[in-house]
Amino acid sequence: MKVLVALSGGVDSSMTAALLCDAGHDVTGVHLKMASTRPEGRGRGCCTLDDARDARRVADALGIPCYVWDLSEAFAERVVDDFVTEYAAGRTPNPCIRCNERVKYSALLARARAVGFDALATGHHVRLRHQGGRWRLRRAADPAKDQTYVLYMATQDQLAHTLWPAGEHTKADLRALAAERGLVTASKPDSHDICFIPSGDVASFLRPRIGARAGTFVGPGGEVLGRHDGAYRFTIGQRRGLGLSGLDEPLYVTGITGETVHVGPRTALEVTDLEANGVSWVAGTPPAAPMVGAQVRYRGRPLPARLDVDGDRIRVAFSDEYPSGVAPGQAVVLYDGGECLGGATITRAA
Repeated sequence: MKVLVALSGGVDSSMTAALLCDAGHDVTGVHLKMASTRPEGRGRGCCTLDDARDARRVADALGIPCYVWDLSEAFAERVVDDFVTEYAAGRTPNPCIRCNERVKYSALLARARAVGFDALATGHHVRLRHQGGRWRLRRAADPAKDQTYVLYMATQDQLAHTLWPAGEHTKADLRALAAERGLVTASKPDSHDICFIPSGDVASFLRPRIGARAGTFVGPGGEVLGRHDGAYRFTIGQRRGLGLSGLDEPLYVTGITGETVHVGPRTALEVTDLEANGVSWVAGTPPAAPMVGAQVRYRGRPLPARLDVDGDRIRVAFSDEYPSGVAPGQAVVLYDGGECLGGATITRAA
């Protein structure tokens, strides 16, 4: 097949291209220019000049062409602006999901197909299987690196034109294979943090974009415990950085209403059920069985839950074990064992 490989400048995408070349595909690399960030140390974020150079060096080593596609405008509008808007509304967004949903996976795949490629390949750690007449999105061979959580919105048509060979290997194996080939990315650290906030300081990023918004901290009984200059600085479950002292017990953020930040004891963070909207099903339809595994964090684990579906909205009621500190704006992703069924954006947790 004629395959376009998204070369991020990391080892996963590097070995994705290498494995597809080994399999005999006609491979072309593309490096995406999205967030403009300074290179604050290799592997800190992504989208740095170092990453672009490494992508080019890998392509040269593999003997494949490599281009740069500028998607910075789409990224700013569909991911960064959404990130700011969601925080300003008191929600906690997941920019990696929005990026895959709107730019790095969905939009890139559409563009690749439009210009004549048969498939898109990325370095995501997921596995794809075709069983029972449909494509199934399954967890990666390396559980610690699994990325099905950020790809729950993939459709059957998209999966039919996607390749994810990195997900068939552990991260250690990929690094070893890259080292055998002499690829410059073999020992490159994994990227962390939000790519357009490489410092990791979300509040400093948001402050000039949202501005000061005076508000109060309110305790479990409705008492005002203190003041702050912007609810966007806080998220559900946060304990540090509240600036509250002289209290009998540690307090956590339990809710955000406008500029009011509600705080309470750790026990108040426990969630028995949640609601979410904008549901997307990998198979195109919801699962027949009402019992699923529900995962509310990228590096979390699925907890047993009962699923109720109402159009594009779902309700998830946890049955045996309850998650803590679930924030509206995040995603709940549903599983049947190792298979990702789909997911939605959390609107309410109680």
